[in-house]
Amino acid sequence: MFSSHSQRNRFILSTIVGVGIVAVAGVAVVEGLKREESKTTHKSENTVPRPISLIASGDTAGWIVPCGCTSNQSGGLLRRGAIVASEKETSNVILVDVGGAAGGTSPYDQSKLEAILQGEIKMGIAAHNLGGSELKLGSDYLQAIQEKLDIPFVSANVRDSDGDFIVETHRVIDVSGKRLLIVGVVSSLYAVSGLQISSPRDAVLAIADEYVKQYDWLIVLAYMPERELRSFASDLPEADVILGGATHQSIAPASVGPATLAAATNKGKYLVHLQAPFKNDQDRWKGRVVEVNQDFKDDAIQKQNLQQFYSELSKQDFTAAQTGFSPPLPINPPPGYQISGTESCLKCHQDDARHWEHSAHAHAWKTLRRSGAHVDADCQRCHTTGFGLPGGFVSVKRSLNLVNVGCESCHGPSAAHTRNTKIRTPFLAKDQCIYCHDRENSPEFKFEKYWSQIIHGQQDPESNTEPQP
Repeated sequence: MFSSHSQRNRFILSTIVGVGIVAVAGVAVVEGLKREESKTTHKSENTVPRPISLIASGDTAGWIVPCGCTSNQSGGLLRRGAIVASEKETSNVILVDVGGAAGGTSPYDQSKLEAILQGEIKMGIAAHNLGGSELKLGSDYLQAIQEKLDIPFVSANVRDSDGDFIVETHRVIDVSGKRLLIVGVVSSLYAVSGLQISSPRDAVLAIADEYVKQYDWLIVLAYMPERELRSFASDLPEADVILGGATHQSIAPASVGPATLAAATNKGKYLVHLQAPFKNDQDRWKGRVVEVNQDFKDDAIQKQNLQQFYSELSKQDFTAAQTGFSPPLPINPPPGYQISGTESCLKCHQDDARHWEHSAHAHAWKTLRRSGAHVDADCQRCHTTGFGLPGGFVSVKRSLNLVNVGCESCHGPSAAHTRNTKIRTPFLAKDQCIYCHDRENSPEFKFEKYWSQIIHGQQDPESNTEPQP
């Protein structure tokens, strides 16, 4: 068969090489198939959509941050931001606000609302419904602030006097391969001059009809009292989720017909957290109400936003009259109804002065300075003397001589008394405590307990003036 040993050896060698090549090629093919299979599997895993989370806030009412007067206070954008940021690590988050973010209509309240809206934008807000407190600000202001901040306002049943919508009626959000149609409405109970409020149900249905078969879920933001909200939900089976505000208490997610109904309220101290149906589109949205408490750390971005707000307040230096916090004055104030300053009191009440100087009242301003809140009128009103009263605290740049809680914070404007001690101080001091020591800021306040810490006036320097607590 072989003419020589050399030919035989060459044949054996070529056979061995051929087998080796085939083996190597086979291994390469197998490894290639494994890699392709791995790529396919990895690609399949990556195409699985992330869960969708819907987080709703409402009725923030200017509560950008807890005042800090007592522990265990809930709410604030710093913690809200932390909750949203944490949820974004595992889910695609749709953040909405049902409305009621403003605390009032004064220049100070407008500045605070702008800071709240800036905070929402930094969280990635998808839609902010116009609630009762927003409508009080008027269409001109709302349109101006929307243009300035590019905040995604929605309101489908509010028009101006010409019959034109004042903001967008809805928002369409595409997320994880799904499309959410978000519509905002408000109760006619919050109607204000110059604005028309139509039927919330008709407004929602009109938009749903316009987008028929173009969305997967209909989300309705409905700023209404609880009874109206529940009735509205019962009459709107077309909705998948109905989120309420102005309900005085939060409502845990529950089924109302085919929809999921929930509400977040009370100064933004609670959030509604819902999860979208993951596999079957016919399943309901489910979730819970989350208290924005001390379990959540402050978000760094929201902390920066708060500091920017404080910086703006420092520049503006709003007067008490620009804040909406000034106390009401008597219809006919008596002569001498004016703050005279604590120094005027200490000249005669020397024993009481020494006691006051060692009290927390005498150092109330320092507690604000530590947090930077001394520029915030919401805090100033309870850490100064005569806030908004004649001759009383006006603003930081005008009235540093009236910081701290002085005698007239409790006894009232006493210029007349300092001139003639027979004229009694105008306030019954005991009744003034709860102006600042309310359930929000001083939940454990008991007059007898607190009075024991500041007892004074037991020996009045003028025998014809009765000591008053």
